[in-house]
Amino acid sequence: MTWDASFFARNAIDVASDLVGFELQVSGVGGVIVETEAYLHNDAASHSFAGATKRNQSMFGPPAYSYVYLSYGLHWCLNFVCLPGSAVLVRAIEPKCGLEIMRQRRAVDDIRKLCAGPGRVCQALAITGEMNGLPVTDPAFRLVLRPAPVDVAAGTRIGITKASDLTWRFGLKGSPFVSRKF
Repeated sequence: MTWDASFFARNAIDVASDLVGFELQVSGVGGVIVETEAYLHNDAASHSFAGATKRNQSMFGPPAYSYVYLSYGLHWCLNFVCLPGSAVLVRAIEPKCGLEIMRQRRAVDDIRKLCAGPGRVCQALAITGEMNGLPVTDPAFRLVLRPAPVDVAAGTRIGITKASDLTWRFGLKGSPFVSRKF
């Protein structure tokens, strides 16, 4: 099975739910996406809410590109751009490929803590701001459709104060690798 850029040229809420179960690798290191969050252009919690800036410019570009930003000056976060001004944050993955590399990068042995949270995902997969604005088809990324339908849970987003009541966080139901239980 394959996908193309039109997969991302949709409402970020739908994309966020549908991305759960996809495999994501960066330079051969990664695993299964088990948690995502959607952010829309008219969403007060979205970086695009106040319009385009130098920081969020990628969110206003074409679908199927990365939007990588530094959160609180500490952690890189990976998003995939959907419709203009909207994106999906990759919150957690179940580590599958390159476990030893991830353990070295994160200095953590517990497999459940390698990629449970957006900053952890980026540290484990060596995603930095240099990857901001890259197409998802770039050779550094490998994104593979899930082989079969999965059960997806929905809940409120984490770590935000605005629009925190929206149930735009999605996860693989029952996964021990999500950043926070649903």
